[in-house]
Amino acid sequence: MSTATTRPPESRYGRSSDAQADRTLKLVGTVLGVLLLALLGWYGYHYVAQNEISGEVISFETGEESVKVHLEVHKDSGVNGYCTVRSQSEDGAEVGRADFRFSGDGTRFDEVVTLRTKDRGTTAELLGCHAG
Repeated sequence: MSTATTRPPESRYGRSSDAQADRTLKLVGTVLGVLLLALLGWYGYHYVAQNEISGEVISFETGEESVKVHLEVHKDSGVNGYCTVRSQSEDGAEVGRADFRFSGDGTRFDEVVTLRTKDRGTTAELLGCHAG
């Protein structure tokens, strides 16, 4: 006794609609995946390579109405920019925020800046540095 198949031979009738749909979905998925990877690569390159100024808080000293912040800033020569620093109180409320400008031909700045606060600050946090 032989077993009968329920599928028609592909060579006689062509591909089934399911196989064509699968191929189309694979092609669309591949194209979208490549586009997503290209977009992520573009954003990553601009975030890393185009960042012309960066900074770091080395130390800070709190006071009643201000926080002295020791900042180390690295930037490309001739690029002007600023770094934003904030301070928070013990309960997490923001008590001070300021931008500190760095300009000139130097590529490394090591400065102590004073951030005025409206209450006693317990932290000094560098929010970011931006060229401009």
